[in-house]
Amino acid sequence: MINDQLKSDGYPLPVYADGGMRLEANFEEKFGTDILSEPARRITLKMSRSVVALASFNVNRRHFACTGVCIEFDGSTSTTRVLTSASLVRTSGDENEIVDNLEIKVCLPSELCIIGKLEKYDFCYNVAVISIPMFRSNRPAILVDAPQPEVLALGRVFKSGKIMAAEGSVTGERCKFGCKELKISTCKITKAGIGGPIVDFKGNVVGMNFYDTEGTPYLPSKIIMKVLRSFDAERPVAAGITKKPISRWPLPKPYWYYPSGHRHRTVVRLNQ
Repeated sequence: MINDQLKSDGYPLPVYADGGMRLEANFEEKFGTDILSEPARRITLKMSRSVVALASFNVNRRHFACTGVCIEFDGSTSTTRVLTSASLVRTSGDENEIVDNLEIKVCLPSELCIIGKLEKYDFCYNVAVISIPMFRSNRPAILVDAPQPEVLALGRVFKSGKIMAAEGSVTGERCKFGCKELKISTCKITKAGIGGPIVDFKGNVVGMNFYDTEGTPYLPSKIIMKVLRSFDAERPVAAGITKKPISRWPLPKPYWYYPSGHRHRTVVRLNQ
């Protein structure tokens, strides 16, 4: 039963049947803390109404899981648009292809899961928009091009539906991903927070988070709004790819290890 569950979640099996091993770099790992400053707690409660979790599945096997944020409601079609990372649907962090026959599930703040549909995507900036029917967010996110030094990263775990928040600040460091527009914050997130919003302490979305072990890269709202405008203008899907090289969006793959008192861990060879 455990092996079947691991396979359906898209995880490798450990070489040894040892209960002392732990799975690292998984999509269920939470981030942040329940002890937040009062302003951060207030913003988290406010924004939790628009933060969702997403997962993509291929033939009952999970391909990817991440966070998204509701950005608008279309009254003519009764659908809500969710901003998230294109890693949800792409074959890998380096490739310019979509996985075939994906089913996208969206976990709402109410913990109800509904089927979503890939609407648009751009691999240059690793942005995707998912539409979900018959759901209207009470508080769609507002994207602003006015970054603040103190910020809050938000996320939601797909399986548990738990909202997560991590406080931090914007740094002047450069990101190694190859996308020069990315900025870095000290908010420590996990893979579950990919695609989630980074907000200021007014509740405005100033960017979308990606994952790295050394600081958290985020795509500023200025670039996101540019991508969304290209979507709304009905330019070709993945518009801009021919004008700019595809940036690399590497992610650590899940692996098993033996916990120790040190941060450095011994990686155990996996079954293929």
